Amino acid sequence: MSFARRWAELDPVGRAASGGYRRFAWTREDATLREWFASEVGALGLDLTLDRAGNQWAWWGDPDAAPGIVTGSHLDSVPDGGAFDGPLGVVSALTAVEALQASGFRPSKPIGVVNFGDEEGARFGVACAGSRLITGAMTPARAAALRDADGTSIHEAMSRAGLDPEHLGRDEETLRRIGAFVELHVEQGKALATDEYDAAVGVGTAIWPHGRWRFDFAGQANHAGTTRLVDRDDPMLSYASTVTAARSIAASHEAVATFGKLLVEPNGVNAIPSLVRAWLDSRAPSEDSVRGTLDDLVRHAEQLGASVTEESWTGNTAFDVPLAQRLSEILGGAPLLGTGAGHDAGILATAGVTTGMLFVRNPTGISHSPAEFAPEADCLAGVEALTTVLRELAA
Repeated sequence: MSFARRWAELDPVGRAASGGYRRFAWTREDATLREWFASEVGALGLDLTLDRAGNQWAWWGDPDAAPGIVTGSHLDSVPDGGAFDGPLGVVSALTAVEALQASGFRPSKPIGVVNFGDEEGARFGVACAGSRLITGAMTPARAAALRDADGTSIHEAMSRAGLDPEHLGRDEETLRRIGAFVELHVEQGKALATDEYDAAVGVGTAIWPHGRWRFDFAGQANHAGTTRLVDRDDPMLSYASTVTAARSIAASHEAVATFGKLLVEPNGVNAIPSLVRAWLDSRAPSEDSVRGTLDDLVRHAEQLGASVTEESWTGNTAFDVPLAQRLSEILGGAPLLGTGAGHDAGILATAGVTTGMLFVRNPTGISHSPAEFAPEADCLAGVEALTTVLRELAA
């Protein structure tokens, strides 16, 4: 198998000084990753197509003859993210197809490998943009309104990357081609590393409900050295109060809530801010917990003069129960577990696609960080598991 070669080829692309990765949608790094994917697909003799959102699909067999069995993931990253989140699923998918070809297997159903674009939403703020667009979960108008930190629109970014943004929208042709989707992903937690499970590979059952909201705290810019404390309208204080409130409110609802992104204007060391804009991510096992957290936090923030805008929301997403049970049986009783992390698989499941997930053990549980890690032996166990699943489902 060529897992090690593929992994080594991806290693330097988008590597940041932190040791993590900055692989954002429709950038130079993204172009390099897409070219690499196309090259690997060509070497395997697969047919490469693009959907209306520019996601890459590689097919072994004719996907228009019958709905296929699709696997894959994404290659983009969060800022300074780890190596495994996304790329492990793509590299494993290509390697699994290679193993099936080498064994002489001939699928009775088409097998597809997908590279979804902008899964992390690091550039435009909406996670799983590629899968949301083709399923209609995000409208073309909503996409057209999004801007990155430099003010570049999705249309402009896609056009500069050589893609056509004029046909964004639900892609019925692509969706008809997917009979079932199984995404392999590094576990973004450490359940599989605990004594309860102690397994290299597990099967996903559901994704917790989660959302992202933008909080705008307005104030008045002024001189940091000459303005008396009593004369200040400093939105940073309102923001700080809301951050600490988020922690206690989330705990009361058995949820998690994180302010992880912040923009400050005018962003000068010696200037009182005129605007603090911050993004909240909140998740929990139940929708009531997330919404309860948000309602209480919005009340707190609005009392401080903030305005709040919902940027994305994904409800509780259960994967196909018969498929999850079958995947577990195929893999000799692999453990079943839910996750608080969002995935393209969840977007497809919500759109009615028969969907499942495989997770590869992460011994530290750390993710979205340069410290993200999965041992080579577990990665190869994941490849073997995915190969077995594709063989069974496409037989």
